[in-house]
Amino acid sequence: MARPSHTHTQKPCCIDKASSAELSEAINSMFTWYKSAAVCIAYLSDLPREPFYDVGKTLRQCRWFKRGWKLQELIAPRHMLFYNGSWSSLGNESSLAPYLSRTTRINALILQYAELLKSVSVGKRMSWAADRETTRVEDIAYCLFGIFGVNMPLLYGEGEKAFVRLQQELLVALDIIRSQARIRYT
Repeated sequence: MARPSHTHTQKPCCIDKASSAELSEAINSMFTWYKSAAVCIAYLSDLPREPFYDVGKTLRQCRWFKRGWKLQELIAPRHMLFYNGSWSSLGNESSLAPYLSRTTRINALILQYAELLKSVSVGKRMSWAADRETTRVEDIAYCLFGIFGVNMPLLYGEGEKAFVRLQQELLVALDIIRSQARIRYT
């Protein structure tokens, strides 16, 4: 398999899933890791190796955009490069923004400027995960931690209660923001 023609340095990221403390720290830190990276690479292994002409249709069929954990990987980085199954460059977050936006239903500006994320409503951000899949039920909530700037303990085995806990955490954060706003304006 051919590799991209440019050179890059990759810091290995190994998570010991047997250690609940390490796993929790890693999941709560992922968004920050992606945001701090100089560049992130998305290898879209199931994208055709031959040239294609309908980029939007082809991206919509790609499994990468259906995976829950890829949501923060898509939004957080300052610079993102996309490659198909033969490591041919498809473009970056700016050149592909209209296609990525149509594929993910995420505004193109958010995909290019993660700092705008806080301006997007909670409901809208939740909707981005609606059609995504995760191996474990809890992960559909856990993969949203960075999108909302939330840190929570992981409780694998809680099932759909993870999503309820996430919503409760968001309500607490909203109450804190409202309280701070009242203090500033009184």
